[in-house]
Amino acid sequence: MAKLNIDRQESEFLNDTIAHWEKNNLLDATQAEKLRNSYEVKGFDWMRLAKYSIWVALLCGAIAIGSLIVDTAVINWIKNLYDTPDIIICILSGVAAAALFYIGRRRERLYPEKIFSNEATIFLGVFCTASCIAYLGKTFDNGSGHYSILFLVSVFVYGVLANRMNSRLIWLFALVSLGSWFGTETGYQTNWALYFLGMNYPLRFVLFGLLLVGACHLLKGKKWFAYFWELTYVVGMLYLFMSLWLLSIFGNYGSMEVWWQIKQISLFYWGIISAVVAVMFLLYGLKFKEVIAREFGITFLIIFLYTKYFEYFWYGTNKTLFFAILALSFWLVGRKAEKIWNINAAKPQVSEENS
Repeated sequence: MAKLNIDRQESEFLNDTIAHWEKNNLLDATQAEKLRNSYEVKGFDWMRLAKYSIWVALLCGAIAIGSLIVDTAVINWIKNLYDTPDIIICILSGVAAAALFYIGRRRERLYPEKIFSNEATIFLGVFCTASCIAYLGKTFDNGSGHYSILFLVSVFVYGVLANRMNSRLIWLFALVSLGSWFGTETGYQTNWALYFLGMNYPLRFVLFGLLLVGACHLLKGKKWFAYFWELTYVVGMLYLFMSLWLLSIFGNYGSMEVWWQIKQISLFYWGIISAVVAVMFLLYGLKFKEVIAREFGITFLIIFLYTKYFEYFWYGTNKTLFFAILALSFWLVGRKAEKIWNINAAKPQVSEENS
């Protein structure tokens, strides 16, 4: 029988698990040794290298294109193409997107093991789709400045493509486009004023994040949405908590000039609200064993607390004392986390002894 080829971290986990089972007489020494001989540590993580190489290739390609664009000869050539009709660029981008999606889809069937190169092809198709929609908007632009409609169109286009191609990557772009539509549409409706219904942008996106998270809970268990549920939930939580974090810093001020003139202590209640929301999600996650809610709750609660610590004590505290307190607080958090981990690790052993 061929040995299972795994990385070092997975090997350490299996070794610890087999040792635990052997210690508690769930396996005898012969079975334990047989299991240990069924796998081996791979010498190099080629999958991770492939992943990073593909993304570095895309980044370098983008830099190369950028460098090409700033070249004088290329700029003159682009000027000659300036009169190219927008509809032509739109059609060419659409054809390129369709071709890339077809190639990516075909590669997924023929070479399913080439995960990252296949995703990179789909990724390029997404950008060509965005170019197609943008130039379609320019083609029919009447000068109204209502370009948020383009983001809304992108939501439906990416949504349909994600559903047909069963792609979480494209679905992620649909969710980003949805947030972009919400932000630009609320700006357009107020003629790009600082507030929409009395809310600045962070406060608006707190509402948007809550709506997205609420929609996820309503759609939980729906078979047609199951493949995209977790990604949508995570993105909704990111919208919510990142907006709360910004709100705790800037409050409901829409102008940086006004914000610079107020004292940060006057915004303490936004920090309290943000911390309360984080605690509520933390408790919800603990009670119902929902990992995403629990992790977001505890992570952003810590972020909120340390953000306020830097805001209120950075300037008025001796730096030695400042970092000493910071070090002590992290040490206490680490000790508490270690204690909780040890308690959880001991629970299975206690239950086995009682049985």
